[in-house]
Amino acid sequence: MLNVGLVGFGFAGKVFHAPVIRAVQGLRLTTIVQRHGAPDPSYPDVDFVSSVEDLLIRPLDVVVVATPNTSHHPIAKQCLLAGRHVVVDKPFTTTLAEARDLVELARETRRVLSVYQERRYTGDFVTTQNVLSDGVLGRVVSYEAHFDRFRPELRPGAWREQPLPGSGVWFDLGPHLFDQAVVLFGLPQAIGADIRIERDDAQTNDAFDVTLHYARMRAVLRASMLTAPMAPSFAVHGTKGSFIKYGLDPQEAALKAGHTPDEPDWDVEPAEMHGKLTTSEGTRTIPTISSSFTHYYENVRDAVLGKAQLAVTPEHAVNVMRGLELAVASSQQRCVLPWSAAA
Repeated sequence: MLNVGLVGFGFAGKVFHAPVIRAVQGLRLTTIVQRHGAPDPSYPDVDFVSSVEDLLIRPLDVVVVATPNTSHHPIAKQCLLAGRHVVVDKPFTTTLAEARDLVELARETRRVLSVYQERRYTGDFVTTQNVLSDGVLGRVVSYEAHFDRFRPELRPGAWREQPLPGSGVWFDLGPHLFDQAVVLFGLPQAIGADIRIERDDAQTNDAFDVTLHYARMRAVLRASMLTAPMAPSFAVHGTKGSFIKYGLDPQEAALKAGHTPDEPDWDVEPAEMHGKLTTSEGTRTIPTISSSFTHYYENVRDAVLGKAQLAVTPEHAVNVMRGLELAVASSQQRCVLPWSAAA
């Protein structure tokens, strides 16, 4: 049994980490750092403390950092120096230099270090990945991933919408979409990006169109806070056919509603949301493969215990940060930049 501490109990901690950790056999969530507010009564078996220092005096194996982005680097560094294995919510850090600093420290301390890329374990992505591996589409020429929301109102009190390092929708949703594309197709040869502000009076980016250039294929990553989620979440076109998948994976909505991954059928997707595969033989439905965010933490558990290779490695996390920074530079310079231009 591995003891886990969670730093941060805002939206990410409450929705995406605590309930998922508790659903994984072999992990015990024992301590949560919450700086403000009363302890959550639904966690009677968890100790709530007010500082990272209070957390680190406890016998913990793994610490999860789910705090505002600007604090990822210092808190993760503090926990690594204290000899803990560390999971950091995405984005890894706010800069590539910070990311590399943590990776080097993890190597020196021989600790497991990973970034929470739970969107690898959504049913829609796993299904898309399976369709591609089957080869039924032939050679892929076009891939498009959307993560749209219609939220015209601003949230001035939210740190994500303040002009801070690592704020904005690109550093919020971009890590997921970029990670997925790299898992499917590898590192791009170049990046062309348009990262922008669309909402009136917004202080940080709330929309992006980012194109990853490959030898004979393009991967387009898109998100906007002023676009109703009506476009396909995944659209893949190849020399032999196309695969189209609509709708967001239901796990986030289930977690927000208070359901947990250990409940039966907690996140079942309606059959009408299943993807469609079109080839010369016609169109057929591809049932969504069941997956779970718990698979991420199961892998971390097994990696810490020496039973499996880490899925989201520190080296991969650094490459995601390279992609995030290169896209920002591309957008600022209004040109396509080669991957070699990444710092």
